[in-house]
Formats: sequence, C-alpha cells, structure tokens
Amino acid sequence: MKLSLKRLFGRSMTGGLDLAEAPTPPSPRSAARKTALVSLALVLAIIGALVGGYYFAMRPVTLKVAVGPANSDDVKVVQALSQAFSQNKSYVRLRPIQTDGATASAEALAEGKVDLAIVRGDVDVPKNAQAVATLRKNVVVLWSVQGKGKKKGAKITKIAQLAGHRVGVVGRTQANVNLLKVILQQYGVDPAKVEIIQFPANEAAEAIKAQKADAYLAAGPVNSKITAEAIAASTKDFGTPTFLAIDSADAIAQNHPVYEASEIPAGTYGGSPDRPDDEVKTISFSHHIVARKAVSDTTIAAFTRQLFAVRQQLVTEFPLAAKIETPDTDKDAVIPVHPGAAAFVDGEEKTFLDKYSDYIWWGLMALSAMGSIGAWFAGYLKKDERDNNSHLRERLLDMIAAARKSETTEELDQMQTEADEILRDTLHCFDHGAIEEGGLTAFNIALDQFHAAVADRKAVLMSLPQNLQRAGAQFRAAGNA
Repeated sequence: MKLSLKRLFGRSMTGGLDLAEAPTPPSPRSAARKTALVSLALVLAIIGALVGGYYFAMRPVTLKVAVGPANSDDVKVVQALSQAFSQNKSYVRLRPIQTDGATASAEALAEGKVDLAIVRGDVDVPKNAQAVATLRKNVVVLWSVQGKGKKKGAKITKIAQLAGHRVGVVGRTQANVNLLKVILQQYGVDPAKVEIIQFPANEAAEAIKAQKADAYLAAGPVNSKITAEAIAASTKDFGTPTFLAIDSADAIAQNHPVYEASEIPAGTYGGSPDRPDDEVKTISFSHHIVARKAVSDTTIAAFTRQLFAVRQQLVTEFPLAAKIETPDTDKDAVIPVHPGAAAFVDGEEKTFLDKYSDYIWWGLMALSAMGSIGAWFAGYLKKDERDNNSHLRERLLDMIAAARKSETTEELDQMQTEADEILRDTLHCFDHGAIEEGGLTAFNIALDQFHAAVADRKAVLMSLPQNLQRAGAQFRAAGNA
C-alpha cells in the first residue's frame, strides 16, 4: 500500500484525543485485494463446476443386456464383453440378464427391463428397439436322411417333396418353426401337411439316431458346432445326408426383408467326401444387438466404440466375435439404427467439448454477468457510506480555514478532536471498501494541511501575551452576541 497508515495513527494531537494511546485498529484490506480474492474465488468456483460436470458426464454407466438361452454362444460372448469392459475400466459396463432366448430378450427390452438385448432379426423386434451392431449371421441348413429298416422311405432331394413327411427342427425356439413354414410356403407346401418335430440342440444326435424325422432343419452360424454335430450324427447312422438347396432364397428375401439369400460353401461340415459336396444355396438371418430408443446417444456411441475396440481381443476365445459387424445405417433398414451407433459408424461422434462447449460458454458468460451485477450491487450498498465520508472530507477542508483564524488553543483542540473522529470514520470506510486507496491518499493530503494549519496557528497564539488572547476571545464572544 502506497499510503502509510502508521503516519495517520502516529500523529499526537495536543489538547485533544491522543491517537497514539488509542488501540490500533486492524490493518484494512484494499479494494484491489478484495477484488483479487473475489476473482480467485470465482475462478475456483468455475473450475470446480467444470470438474464436477466432467466427472458427472464421464462417470461409468452400466447397461443391462438381455441374452439367452443359458450356455449359448451369445451368453458367452456377452459375458466376455462384460469382463473386457471392466478390465479396461471403460465408460460403459455391462450387466448380463439371462433369458430363455431371443424372443424373451426382445420382450424384456420392450417392457423396459433392460437397456440392450440380443435378438433374432426374424422375430418381432420391439418398436422401441434400435440396432447397435450385428452380432452374427446365421444360415439355414436343411438336409434329409434315408431311414433304415421299416422307416426307410423314398429319398428326399427337394423341399417340394417334404409334404407328408416329418421334419425335425433343432432347438426349442418357435422362431425356427416359423422359419420352416416360410420356406415351405415359398415352395407351395402346406405346413399343415408336414409333421414338425422339435427337440433341444443337445438331443439332436439321439433324435436322428431314433429316426424321429425324415429331414432336419438347423439354424446357426456357418461354423455352428450344433449343426455340425447333428450332420455328423446323420452321416454316422445313415450315410451321406442330402442337402436341400433353397433355390428360391432371393424370392424369400424379397418377400421377407429380414432374410437374405446366402450360400453354404462346399465342405463346410467336413467329411470325405465333402459335406456338402458342392455349394448349397440357402437363406440367412442375423442376430442383432439392439438398444432401447430412450438410451442416450452418448452412451450408445461409447458402447459401440468399445465393442469394436475389444472385438479382436475376443477372437482367440470366441471366433464368432470376429463376425460382429456395424449396423445398417440406411434409412430403409429393417431395424432402424440407433443415432448413437450411427454417429460412431459415420465418424460423427461428438467429444466432451463438442457436446458441452455451448453450455460452458454460456455458463462463463452468466458467471461474468453475475459477478458484474454483484460488484455493482455491493458498490450501491456502500453509496451512503461514501457520500457521508465525502461530506466529512469537505468538513476537514473547512476546518483548515477555521484553524488559521482561531483565536484560542481550546478551539484548535476541539477541531483536532473532530479531525480524529473524521480519521477514524475514514479508515472504517476504507476497511469496508467504501473508498479506495486513491481517496485515502487525498484525505491524507487534507489531513496534513490541517495539521500544518493547527501547528502554525498554535505557534502564533503561543507567542501572544495571555491578556491579548483573552481580549480577542471576549471580542469574538461579544460580536457573536
């Protein structure tokens, strides 16, 4: 501080209140220092708000995912993804919710019990579901066996010959039965004339050995272990099976967009000779990872990014993970894509600053405006105090002229006492920020002039005889009367 407060308090005024004996008030803080402290507090508040907002926005999010049935490849892949996300301390975590199958998973999503679900593309996909990724593609395999003994019948080489025969469907899901009916109807075979027998995947070999059907249908990935074991069981008991080609795959795909025309490569299921011995035309459908429409775009974009980041880590243990693909982002896609997944696929995913820069900017502007308003209001509250101190300073200037005309030391002592009170009031105003350092400097100049006037006048009065001082006082008293 440029102004020495010690000088103001250190002056001893004769005949009046001795400030040297008065208790020294605390050192006042300047307005500049107060402003600096307020600014620092404001900056810290802004930083705290930004850090809190960032923590809130980036805190881990756990998504519940419905998947089933138990011990299926889908369950194993989801569990592996959950572990990978946890180990990598990713933004999105998974909590698998096991269901009886794709249909039950779709129902759980429709009811809002989960955030994600693994569903088949050929089941009724909930209206609130949007695609995030294609988990895998499945092909339909149809083959026939020529029975033995009394059950030996005519060899079936075409789908149109299935009327009046038994068809075994591997797996308990109704979706596979519906799939068989779609194929039969395409070839003009009335499903009511076909005896459809379902059995669990783990009972396929026993059902084939027991000749429960004349032909069989299995649906799964091209390299499905379940399908391969069922075909191997057929070969072991009945010789080389006959694969039934779905030559009308394109027509089925045209009429049912959830299906696609596909092929089973020769030798897919091993053997010598190859099984099949030539490429077989068929149809395929996909298993999708879908999300509720209500899940935020940011969360789904992060999940999609994490999914494809860890995909290669899972290939060794789960080869099917390599088949995970990005969703169809076309507007006419069978399952509409989630905006968050589309943002990742199209490279339009927003960063933290992209999403919140406008809020940060307007927040800073609002805080700045609030600071200005607060400063103005604080100044307004001190307006009366400043005005009062200004009047006291004017009074001190008037006392300078009065001191030079004073005729007695008693009057000078009274003015010194009043000057002490003005000084105390001025320092009090400075301590509360009502006046700034410049105003205090101006007051000090006036106070120095007053002290000089008092000292000069006392020197003059002390040099005069006592009788002249009394005469002058009486003369002024008579004039005032």
